[in-house]
Amino acid sequence: MSIDLSQFFEVFFEESFEGLDTMEAELLNLVPGEEDLETINTIFRAAHSIKGGSGTFGFSSVSDFTHVLETLLDQIRQGERTLTTEHVNLLLKAVDCLRSLLAGLQAEQEPDLTEADTLRAQFEEVLGINSTTQESNIQTSDSQSDSDTYQIDFKPHHHLFKTGNEPLIMISELEQLGELDTTVFYDEVPEITNLSSDECFLHWRFFLNTSHGESAIKEVFEWVEDDADITIELCGGLFTDELPAPENDSSTVAQEPLIQEPKQAEQAKPIKPTSANTNKKSTTPESTSIRVGIDKVDSLINMVGELVITQAMLNQLSEQDITPATITALQEGLAQLAHNTRDLQENVMRIRMLPINFVFSRFPRLVRDIAQKLNKQVELKLIGEQTELDKTVMEKISDPMVHLVRNSLDHGLETVDKRLQAGKDPVGTVTLNAFHQGGNIVIEIMDDGQGLNTKKIQEKAIANGLISADNHLSNEEINELIFMPGFSTMDEVSDLSGRGVGMDVVKRNIQSLNGSVEVTSAPGVGSTFTIRLPLTLAILDGQLVKVAQHTYIIPLISIVESLQIDIAKVSRVGKNLDVLRLRDEYIPILRLYDIFNHDNAIESLDKTLLVVVETDNQKVGLLVDDLLSQQQVVIKSLEANYQKVDGISGATILGDGRVSLIVDISGLIKLSGLKKPGSQELSIESQVALEAL
Repeated sequence: MSIDLSQFFEVFFEESFEGLDTMEAELLNLVPGEEDLETINTIFRAAHSIKGGSGTFGFSSVSDFTHVLETLLDQIRQGERTLTTEHVNLLLKAVDCLRSLLAGLQAEQEPDLTEADTLRAQFEEVLGINSTTQESNIQTSDSQSDSDTYQIDFKPHHHLFKTGNEPLIMISELEQLGELDTTVFYDEVPEITNLSSDECFLHWRFFLNTSHGESAIKEVFEWVEDDADITIELCGGLFTDELPAPENDSSTVAQEPLIQEPKQAEQAKPIKPTSANTNKKSTTPESTSIRVGIDKVDSLINMVGELVITQAMLNQLSEQDITPATITALQEGLAQLAHNTRDLQENVMRIRMLPINFVFSRFPRLVRDIAQKLNKQVELKLIGEQTELDKTVMEKISDPMVHLVRNSLDHGLETVDKRLQAGKDPVGTVTLNAFHQGGNIVIEIMDDGQGLNTKKIQEKAIANGLISADNHLSNEEINELIFMPGFSTMDEVSDLSGRGVGMDVVKRNIQSLNGSVEVTSAPGVGSTFTIRLPLTLAILDGQLVKVAQHTYIIPLISIVESLQIDIAKVSRVGKNLDVLRLRDEYIPILRLYDIFNHDNAIESLDKTLLVVVETDNQKVGLLVDDLLSQQQVVIKSLEANYQKVDGISGATILGDGRVSLIVDISGLIKLSGLKKPGSQELSIESQVALEAL
């Protein structure tokens, strides 16, 4: 009976990517010449697990490549070689290469081995291995004078299969070490009525002629040494056709060999994932599972139990006659049901929450590589690594954060010489900080570099036609210009900045998560980019408002205040725009009924309410008929279920079954045609002043 191993592919890939993350993190902790043996062993074990798993599934491109880096790690941990910076750099490149190979296999693509072959040659050069000599040695292995023959007795415990280990894989690895003869014994196999498919009743005796030594043999059985009886003895001499006969006693009866390797055994065929479309483009795989603490699962089970109890109580009440007592009990039961539902919702959302360390952990490597490329000395500080964030938000915020960190390293931090001239520590600091604030998460990317050059930013913006020379902007408004499309202060294009994703794309991606980003800076002190995000994209805290006969939802995170309009403080700008003077600010008034073409809405300003909202440091007022309740709503994608609607970010279903649309503040501003401060149009304040003349 054959076993379909493809069902285990995803587990293998997830564990392998986690192993690579472990390898990378530990490699970054290594100090050449002061290496910690425990750290080296951790890296070696991760590599060995990937090699073993890939060999099991027939992913030879991964197992073969991992073998050479595993050899280097083994020499270092055995004290045969001193760790150098070159070794660390090479091993980090190998981690990247393995990620690429595994990603290709996971995407059901034939992996590109170009980088793997190049790195393999570099490893062999470090190890002093000559490929030509290797091939010659393999071809003449029968006459090598430095080969030895070992007798290996391998008797697995009955539970071996339950540990996920497969003897056939170990036999295959032994065969790679030299010439192998295998004899299997089945004297302990019970009658078929007592046979269990998940227990191992076979045991083996191997005779191996190899030049690799006993340590290489022990390595093959390293993962099963606690789950089997293993003896390895040196027989001496060369491999011969007449092999020593196994001992025969009352407990072990030698049988005719069932498997002879390599001459008589059919070689195991590699297992490869298949796809109907072999030309499908390779994409970076996204994790499709979440590892959840048992405490969260237990809490969820308890909540479900409470729901079942409440449901049973309500069912029982429904069978009783209607009396004041049963009505009271029914009301209490419904209140309990609402409480249980709310608790269940919170517990389900907790399952999706992961510590932001899953994002932060990628930056030590990024900072190290870029600092080396820029010839800068950088220390990375991580704060608030256990702050939890929804998995979906976390996956989408990763790329914008990478760009902001690269920006701090390239634009913000000075070179060592310039820092010394400025009286600073030659080692620059980049700090990532995450914390909860209200119903949001705040992520700060801080550096102690030179800060933003407001003069240069303004000159570049004018030269690029992004603003006019007549604009009088504050330093804060000038700093915000770096988020405008097409803006860059770099005089020369490099692979770190000046091409590809710009800061405008970073801002747009963050806004797509219902978040915001802003920058503060001080010359010679440094800059701070602050990202504010909702904890989850699945649920929104919203304010329900009435516009004509329709109900809309405004995200609470965007609302500054709600107020009744003082007509005396309203001015008309141009032909169609009214603005409200509110504490030294002019707030443009947007009529939702006009934007969404609703009839029968209240149009008189003195009979309506104004909801002041803010996005991108710009405030506008939304004119509504009335304020309704505040509640959490489950967000449904309008684009996926209908089509994209400008000014609307999604929809939800209210308690009465009606569909309500969720307002997109940024989209509304664009839809209304308002210009942001810093554009070539006159600011609201300037227009009001001119109207007064």
